[in-house]
Amino acid sequence: MKYTQSTVDKLEDILGESSYVVRYERGTFQSGWCLLEARKVVVLNKFLNTEGRINTLIELIPQLNIDYDKLTLESQKLYDSLIKQSAAIGE
Repeated sequence: MKYTQSTVDKLEDILGESSYVVRYERGTFQSGWCLLEARKVVVLNKFLNTEGRINTLIELIPQLNIDYDKLTLESQKLYDSLIKQSAAIGE
């Protein structure tokens, strides 16, 4: 996966299409993010660089309740690859 802003946008699209709101805020985040599950808000540390944002989103997305049917075809393909990658790491 390329570490570009375009990749960040595609990962954010997965969240947006599943009704999650992505916000960038400053704060003392241990892992670079926090999740307000009841409101479907993902808050990322705004000081993360592009690579950090991508790695954080890749780690976070498989943990969320993503509505697969709401995703566009492009987002579904990316989501599937993230789930496979996460499963391979978890083994």
